[in-house]
Amino acid sequence: MRTAARTLVLPLALAQFIASYAASNMNVAITTIADDIGTSVGGIQATITFFTLTMAALMIPGSKLTDIWGRKFCFNLGMIIYGAGALIASFAQGLGLLVIGYSVLEGVGSALMIPPIYILITVAFEDVASRGKYFGIVSGAAGLGSASGPLIGGLITSSLGWRWSFLAQFAVVVLILLLARAIPEPARTGTPPKFDIGGAVLSAAGLFLVVSGILFSNSYGMISWQVFVPVLAGLAVLVFFLRYLALRERSGKVPLLAPRLFRNRTSNLGLSTQLVQWLIMQGSFFVISVYIQQVRHYDAIHTGLLLTPATVGVLLASAIAGRMARRRPQAILVRGGFVLTTIGMVLVPLLVREDSAVWTFVPGLFLMGFGVGVMLTASVNVVQSSFGDEDQADISGLSRSLSNLGSSLGVAIAGSILVAASGQRLGTPFAVALGLLAGISLLGLLAAAFLPIKRPPVSSATGEAAS
Repeated sequence: MRTAARTLVLPLALAQFIASYAASNMNVAITTIADDIGTSVGGIQATITFFTLTMAALMIPGSKLTDIWGRKFCFNLGMIIYGAGALIASFAQGLGLLVIGYSVLEGVGSALMIPPIYILITVAFEDVASRGKYFGIVSGAAGLGSASGPLIGGLITSSLGWRWSFLAQFAVVVLILLLARAIPEPARTGTPPKFDIGGAVLSAAGLFLVVSGILFSNSYGMISWQVFVPVLAGLAVLVFFLRYLALRERSGKVPLLAPRLFRNRTSNLGLSTQLVQWLIMQGSFFVISVYIQQVRHYDAIHTGLLLTPATVGVLLASAIAGRMARRRPQAILVRGGFVLTTIGMVLVPLLVREDSAVWTFVPGLFLMGFGVGVMLTASVNVVQSSFGDEDQADISGLSRSLSNLGSSLGVAIAGSILVAASGQRLGTPFAVALGLLAGISLLGLLAAAFLPIKRPPVSSATGEAAS
């Protein structure tokens, strides 16, 4: 059983790692890439933004395709498209080819391969504790990829050149495809549904507008028409999308997302906590990274090293996720994760000063990483376990879309807070930003407080929680 689990989970965890790495490593090489291919820093930043938009807009349609083409097939197809994009980007001599390789192909590949990661684990392991263990491994890989992206990317760019970062991604993709040959394709149940093109267009358009408006706040601030217009337009499209889903279901056709997903109270609360978790994680890491570079004057490599306690916290929480899931209800773990993360976010500005020792970063960052690792794993478990096999594609796409939305919101809100706090002289901008993000974390804790407590199953033979 353990050998079969490793065979399944290892390529999935590597895929999640490489997808998270792709989203974070480019930031340390912006100037280098711009100089090398003869474009502007703004052009590279737009390329990174377009990657995020592509992935966010196509996550729900990409997830639905797993019901039509198969979970393993979509995972492999996503990896192939992603690998092709990485290879093309590595040879880019201008901005156009970089956009095609990184923004388009890696974005499309991510939208196809990420949802099957969570679906395959959910359908392979029936009990919550086992899912918790392997979701923990995947969540740890996601956290490691996101946190180590700047460090690894900085090391590769400094020693070999930025193109080698894409070549390294291509090499990992080849390894994943080799390992993925042993992944069993889950048996199909029933006739594959027809793809809802209208729903796919509406969901992609709505998410594209909302996320683009959020990302525009980095340039124009949160309070500007450049932000409000696309966000409001996107929300209007998404409201129409929800009505469209209900009408399509009433007409006897299969919608892109089943409307019943939105009527599950436990899942809705879990999705809310996921959005807040990714928001505070990406927002706080952004604030701390900017502080380290602008106030402490560390380069990208040393910034990544200084963030290591958070990475260790995520990995430690992920390593014991299965054990925690056997001993504690998932709702309790989500609440505890929020508490630890909030304490960590408060400790950082309390202990860290411009000239303080490096160790002052450790307590807060470790608690943040450990708390995030605990609640991310538990929230995913709550959401995915709220539905049966027939709804796994729908809920996985919705879950990943909200996580992407939370990440975009976190960076946008954090950046706007830093600018506003600096302009209004509200004290230390970084402390203000972390303080407000800690307040948002408490809203996540409030949502988690309403999650129903379901005790881990107990084995009648041993009297212990079943694994």
